[in-house]
Amino acid sequence: MEMEFRAIGETAIAEVIAAGIVINSAEDGVDLIGNVYYRGFDKVILYQENVSPDFFDLKTGMAGEILQKFSNYRVRLAIVGDFSGYTSKALRDFIRESNTGKLVNFLSSREEAVNSLSAE
Repeated sequence: MEMEFRAIGETAIAEVIAAGIVINSAEDGVDLIGNVYYRGFDKVILYQENVSPDFFDLKTGMAGEILQKFSNYRVRLAIVGDFSGYTSKALRDFIRESNTGKLVNFLSSREEAVNSLSAE
């Protein structure tokens, strides 16, 4: 896994660049948080393909557990991808509810993620 670190104005954002899954468990989420926080960042862009499919099956509890870690450490997260293929009403509601706040957002493009994380 690689990360690109960038400053946009006064905003520092870590963008995860990886081939394959980076987040398979809550522990992986904590590792990612520690890695970016250690480098002085508190905003992360992560791509849908870097997250285990189990994350998007709310019955597993993985999404809630991982996002709670980001919340506890106050690290903002933008997950970029195409979420239109998910048919679960619960997941769609979860994504919509997450997008009403600032802590975790599910967005369709990197540009949207940068704009969201840059907004105070």
